[in-house]
Amino acid sequence: MVVMHRGEVVAERYGTQPETVFGPAAPVNADSALISWSTAKSITHAVVGLLVADDKLDLEAPADVPEWRGTDKQRITLMNLLKMQSGLEFVEDYVDGETSHCIGMLFGEGASDHAGYAAALPLAHTPGTVWNYSSGNTNIITRVLGGVIGGGQSGMEAFLRHRLFGPVGMDSATPGFDEVGTWVGSSYVYATARDFARFGELYRRSGITETGERILPVGWADHGRAFVAHDPTNDVPAGFDYGRHWWMWPQFQGSIAAHGYEGQFIVVVPDRELTVVHLGKTDVGVRHHLVSHLGDLINAVPIST
Repeated sequence: MVVMHRGEVVAERYGTQPETVFGPAAPVNADSALISWSTAKSITHAVVGLLVADDKLDLEAPADVPEWRGTDKQRITLMNLLKMQSGLEFVEDYVDGETSHCIGMLFGEGASDHAGYAAALPLAHTPGTVWNYSSGNTNIITRVLGGVIGGGQSGMEAFLRHRLFGPVGMDSATPGFDEVGTWVGSSYVYATARDFARFGELYRRSGITETGERILPVGWADHGRAFVAHDPTNDVPAGFDYGRHWWMWPQFQGSIAAHGYEGQFIVVVPDRELTVVHLGKTDVGVRHHLVSHLGDLINAVPIST
């Protein structure tokens, strides 16, 4: 866990990474690169912003997905995908044995080509009408981004390193790719807790790096936190709001947050000049306790005057 206030690390704490299917148990310290899970979706939003600044993307145009041409899906725009309103069928569930397109995409029949798997799912709703959180939407976006950037996996790696991770100071950040070379922007960035905090700080500063370089378009943080839907959740009383690949905590005005499956949070609260990162492995059944503690921590920092 890392807390940054006014751009400085004011608190951090590390423990032990438990044994999982991804690796053995190991001590965690400031140099440990940890998995992002879905906090990577907000990093995807930043890459979209970089290409918007380059005038290489039109978010309101149909997404460049060749297999959708000539079908009802060809109406789906990049903005629909960013808002999680593509209309594509997708069950975002993480329980093995239950219906889960997410597990099928990451580890099952879609494991070799995540975007291809998601793009082939049926259209369940008119694009732009129904909010449905979907890791598949994100991986379709990252395949589109890869096509714009060019150069396959190495091209995307170079772009991320030179245009985002490098300027932000995220020296440990490493993206993960599927077998066809598409960045898995829904789930796979590995970085230290401090580097995830540096990413949060980029949005706290509205797209300007610590050195004063603007790398995201003016207003891009506001673009991310523009309200799309409210997720009441079953365990957090206030629920969460959703924007464009970012969450918002309604109790903290102007907040913007990246959420991951196992308790990963990057919570940015600009009016308190605060970025809070939590990367502990937390069972969903006790998530409400974690969110409550993080809320108490945020409330302990006064609003800047």
